[in-house]
Amino acid sequence: MFTRLLLMVCFLLWGVAAQAAPVILVFGDSLSASYGIPADGGWVSLLEQRIRQKKPGYRVVNASISGETTSGGRYRIEQVLAEHRPAVVILQLGANDGLRGLPLDAAASNLNAIITACRKREARVLLIGMRLPPNYGSAYAAKFQAIYQQAAQRHKIPLLPFLLEGFADNPELFQADGLHPTISAQPQMMERVWKLLQPMLAASG
Repeated sequence: MFTRLLLMVCFLLWGVAAQAAPVILVFGDSLSASYGIPADGGWVSLLEQRIRQKKPGYRVVNASISGETTSGGRYRIEQVLAEHRPAVVILQLGANDGLRGLPLDAAASNLNAIITACRKREARVLLIGMRLPPNYGSAYAAKFQAIYQQAAQRHKIPLLPFLLEGFADNPELFQADGLHPTISAQPQMMERVWKLLQPMLAASG
């Protein structure tokens, strides 16, 4: 009886400690929501495993939604921030805006609003950028890429320019739709994010 009671107390204390751990919030679209692959094979899950090894004082919350746009992210960011109170936000949105040909001025405004909301709650932000396929035209693609650079400069936050850097031209690492990386590509994505995230966590102690 005493052993069972002790185990219950330990479990409850562990749960409280886990909830108290500072949160790393991933706020993205299908590229972060493990679209088309098992959730435990996605880059966010791999990042969570890395953090357990290297920074066990943190916990990862994935609030990514497949199909999300910057407008959708702007609409729900306040609720997500209030619920999870993250210390760090990994912001990975905008790909769907670009692929759907949505107005880029609006996308830029939405990204800036999301970052501002995070900063007001004293969360540090790591911005993840994307690039568009060549068939979207060089002018539109360049303007799309620039919204990430401008947002990072405006808010003085770290930027990963292109989540798919290093394999974007390799069709074997993409699913049949040609847009979503396979499970084999996820470690590369995680490593690129970790490279910028690690110093942010180290700076926080």
